Amino acid sequence: MLRFLLLEKAISFNFFLITIIAFWFFFDPNTLQAQDSTYYVDYKQQVTGRLYTSRKYTSLVVNDNLNDYRWRFEPNSTLNLGVGATYNDFTLNLALGFGFMNPDRGTGETRYLDLQAHLYPKNFVIDFFGQFYRGYYIERFNGETPGVLGSIYPNLRLNMIGGNFQYLLSGDKLSLKAAFLQSAWQKKSAGSFLIGLEAYGGWANNEGLILPTELVPLNRNFSGLGFLQVGPNAGYVHTFVFWKRFFLTGMLSANVDLGRSFLDLESGREYKWGVQPNFFARGFLGYNGPKWSLNANYVRSNVRFSKVGDFNSSFITGNYRINFIYRFAPGPKLQKYLDYVDPGRYIPALAGQKSKN
Repeated sequence: MLRFLLLEKAISFNFFLITIIAFWFFFDPNTLQAQDSTYYVDYKQQVTGRLYTSRKYTSLVVNDNLNDYRWRFEPNSTLNLGVGATYNDFTLNLALGFGFMNPDRGTGETRYLDLQAHLYPKNFVIDFFGQFYRGYYIERFNGETPGVLGSIYPNLRLNMIGGNFQYLLSGDKLSLKAAFLQSAWQKKSAGSFLIGLEAYGGWANNEGLILPTELVPLNRNFSGLGFLQVGPNAGYVHTFVFWKRFFLTGMLSANVDLGRSFLDLESGREYKWGVQPNFFARGFLGYNGPKWSLNANYVRSNVRFSKVGDFNSSFITGNYRINFIYRFAPGPKLQKYLDYVDPGRYIPALAGQKSKN
């Protein structure tokens, strides 16, 4: 039987306008103005419409260093079908997990709200995460104990909130909007280093113990864990353009975060300060034509906790999608509505020139 809760548990959307306005107060507005260059073209004043499929997830990984066990708790998140549009520097996407795309896999129900905003104004890379999940199952286990894989935790909750902010050193040569949003066209291959700052906080808890009691005794087991961390990051991104309209973009950044982690043990909550390396990877591949684009992309973030007792844990956040893009100039009737959501109407420095083909 197909689940009727798919619409409730799979509403996923991105509100980019709010974050763009917020960062207006922190950055020089002149750096946010998109302009055509010899390396890329911005499709200003055109609507970049998209139809896409995607899946978002946030997993919990727990490593028991005493027994060399490794568990991965995975949500039963849905494969979603979505529509969206970008106009100038405003993007709105809405995706739903329909029943015909998600047959029952026998791994329990997951209810979730997964908010991810990935913004690429000129010279900046900005990411926001807000993940709220309930319902997990053990998707991987490196031991040989039978009956562990597929174990369902309907009351296991995971929440994470955070952000990543980076400055693109060669923003005049490289447009990440061309790779991720397809509201621009990268004409020539280019690369750039990035530097920035990130901050994350998260926690997970269960009504009972999280790890199987037959493998981890009560005096070592726990019902909850969490962290709060902040630190600098640095990375590199490069777009390879071949046959004029095909592109391949890869981006990897790493950081060293200082933070405080905790475990809720039987004896009480135990804290530990520490420094942890994390990474953030993205990949984009596709064709970007004058009017339409077909592409695939993947975003993955790995946030590690400081070791508490015998346990190392991490949250792994991912989002992969396939996009079909079509760009068009809005007519007079549509234009009057778009004017209300155009950031350039409220932030003059964001108003750009009309696109060139």
